[in-house]
Amino acid sequence: MALTAAGSAVGLLVDDRVLAGAPIWAKPFKFAVSFVAYCLSLAWMLSLLPDRRRVGWWAGTVVALASLVEMVIITGQVVRGKRSHFNHETPFDEALFNAMAVTVVVLWAGTLVVAVLLLRARIADRASAWAMRCGILLALAGAAVGFLMTQPAPGQRRGVSEVVGAHSVGVPDGGPAMPLTGWSTTGGDLRIPHFFGMHALQLLPLLVMVLTALAPRFARLADERIRLRLVLVASAAYAAVFALVLWQALRGEPLTRPDGATLGAAGLILVAVALGVYGAVRTGRMSRAHGATDATSAPVSKDLVS
Repeated sequence: MALTAAGSAVGLLVDDRVLAGAPIWAKPFKFAVSFVAYCLSLAWMLSLLPDRRRVGWWAGTVVALASLVEMVIITGQVVRGKRSHFNHETPFDEALFNAMAVTVVVLWAGTLVVAVLLLRARIADRASAWAMRCGILLALAGAAVGFLMTQPAPGQRRGVSEVVGAHSVGVPDGGPAMPLTGWSTTGGDLRIPHFFGMHALQLLPLLVMVLTALAPRFARLADERIRLRLVLVASAAYAAVFALVLWQALRGEPLTRPDGATLGAAGLILVAVALGVYGAVRTGRMSRAHGATDATSAPVSKDLVS
């Protein structure tokens, strides 16, 4: 995937072809970079499993091979100057897209096996364990959004239209878009919840690493229970934001132009997160204070008895 990303970057520089409103090498570049992060995260998580390593190895191998097949098809279609996704122009293009659909299902199933292994594993640091568990479940939810993209958009019919499926909702693919991401600025875009959900796999474990790194400077973060509560609050917040951007996309609303309902929901999430963080830190402080009181009172009681 790293080699594919490098090759696609060269393609972006030397090949000026445009397909569906975007540079033709943008798709393999973004997919390759995403797979680098995705597969490295899964490999790291599998290395932490205390048992069932053989099952994990097979699941990881399935994910890697499915990813490889998908990238071969995407890159091959770029070389041909054809769409890789939603392409039903010819029987050959349709067969390639159907093959990609199978690899996505296989990849999802392999990741599900890893998720089950992580849910059942006994990992010493509970904050890390739950960051990985919540991260991979959210990644599965984000990946599942891809199945929504394969449904016929308005005006498309299976067996008739050359393109069946779309990233955008309410507007055609290839319209005005955000720089770098290519997300639509005039309608909803299912790639947003797809991207946001899948990268929980990296962001939630990264939060644990940040909290652990800050622990020597902030005494409260040295308490494993507080780190665990903060991870659970962050996971719940991440799930809520994922649901919000999915709801926004399905309503055909651009990320850059939220309406009152979206802003109201975002405000409620923000308040809930603030209260959750305060409660997590406050509860931890009260627990430590109670523990300190018990520790100081025990010797006094012993002296009184003697």
